[in-house]
Amino acid sequence: MATAKIVRGVSPPSRVLLLLRSRTLTSAVRPYSAATSPPSKAVVYDQHGSPDVVTRVTELPPVEIKENDVCVRMLAAPINPSDINRIEGVYPVRPPVPAVGGYEGVGEVHAIGSAVKGLSPGDWVIPSPPSSGTWQTYIVKEQTVWQKIDKRTPMEYAATVTVNPLTALRMLEDFVALKSGDTIVQNGATSIVGQCVIQLARLRGIHSINIIRDRAGSDEAKANLKQLGADEVYTESQLEVKNVRGLLDNIPEPALGFNCVGGKSASLILKFLKQGGTMVTYGGMSKKPITVSTSSFIFKELTLKGFWLQRWMSSDKAEERQSMIDYLLGLCHNGKLNYELEVAPFDDFHTALEKAMGKRGSQPKQVLKF
Repeated sequence: MATAKIVRGVSPPSRVLLLLRSRTLTSAVRPYSAATSPPSKAVVYDQHGSPDVVTRVTELPPVEIKENDVCVRMLAAPINPSDINRIEGVYPVRPPVPAVGGYEGVGEVHAIGSAVKGLSPGDWVIPSPPSSGTWQTYIVKEQTVWQKIDKRTPMEYAATVTVNPLTALRMLEDFVALKSGDTIVQNGATSIVGQCVIQLARLRGIHSINIIRDRAGSDEAKANLKQLGADEVYTESQLEVKNVRGLLDNIPEPALGFNCVGGKSASLILKFLKQGGTMVTYGGMSKKPITVSTSSFIFKELTLKGFWLQRWMSSDKAEERQSMIDYLLGLCHNGKLNYELEVAPFDDFHTALEKAMGKRGSQPKQVLKF
């Protein structure tokens, strides 16, 4: 891990900085007091573009803490593919620029407004639903943004519980009424969502068939997924056979499939699905379209659906969402839900960003530690 400090200079207070902090300040930088947050170091982008080009680390001025506000000192936040897409300007929902990067994370309550109840300094909280601007050391937002969590949860899992593990849980529960002994099939199995699907399915007695890319280290990846509880793991080239169902031995044909890749890999999921099965698409990493044969619709009566966590999170499900997050964090705390992460110091942000963008080969998900 590099030790060089990535901060590229402190920008002078400006209208841009004031817009980013989203509160009206009487001056560009106030002296710190009980009614304001400390200054915040943040990852800022003033325009959309390649994240390694348009982002910079700078200092933002203090923010007024109003009566219903909570000031949170961020502890950790991941770099998700959707974060990169927001900065690129291609994600369907994104904050107006200039903006601070990041969408989920975990922090510690630093100070509270006079009307805040149920939270105290020292509590751990996450933005629920996720909220833009988590790549900074201090955040001030209304209490309604924050969900209190168990401080015993490992920090890196608390920072990443919402976007990926919750996607896995919702997809397992929302589309097909699975029961113990049933089977699911998925591509992108080495992703965080994929790893969570394997473990959550196993806890329910559900078999998993997993498809991964042909690449160096695929044997190690297979072994790792088997250790998590995968029943079968295949590379795409292994499935270049006429009848993939002949590979299943005693595992039932899957009723449900999860696709985050598209292209050829999505077609392999369709080949596995049983009569009347459903494929749910939640990503498109290959950037290639899904091609479905006529026979898949006519003779197999397959159903294709999509899942977008943000739409589900925006619905009126606050209590259900909080309950599910607590459930997932409990599994993490008890060692029943694990996934591969790499924790990087915030000062090494640009190195972590390059890894997250795939510029340094295949890397675990990057989690910034503040």
